[in-house]
Amino acid sequence: MSAPDGVARVEAALRAHGIASRVERFPAGTATAAEAAAAVGCEPGQIVKTLVFLAEGRPTAALAAGDRRIDVAALARLLGVSRKRLRLAPPAEVLERTGFAVGGVPPLGLPDGWDVVADDSLGRFPRVWAAAGAGDAVFAVDTDALLAACRAQRAPIARA
Repeated sequence: MSAPDGVARVEAALRAHGIASRVERFPAGTATAAEAAAAVGCEPGQIVKTLVFLAEGRPTAALAAGDRRIDVAALARLLGVSRKRLRLAPPAEVLERTGFAVGGVPPLGLPDGWDVVADDSLGRFPRVWAAAGAGDAVFAVDTDALLAACRAQRAPIARA
């Protein structure tokens, strides 16, 4: 479960960035890329996965297409830390640091001061879907607009 205001936080972030998108809810759930793709009727690659890593304790959001896996070594190199100093945040820490539960972590509405890195593979799609603050909520968005709003650095950080 996400904090009760999770979806509202994402809606506010969308408005703040001038993104005209609405959050859609799916009772069957959208917590995984496969669930989200099935719910909205798109390819798994059109789902944005937002994973929270800690680089020597510094929070980093890594965005990847739903059909890709983060290459942790590539992400560590990009962030300038050793592979041993980069770790995926456990679910309880994700919730504590973001206010969102795993499966509902959006690319927008994260705390200030985070590094955000988006895998180049997201550029395959002009429009993508991303989590919207809860495990049953997503929003559709122009890929370039989303990455600009997130101030994401684009880099090859994922593999098929």
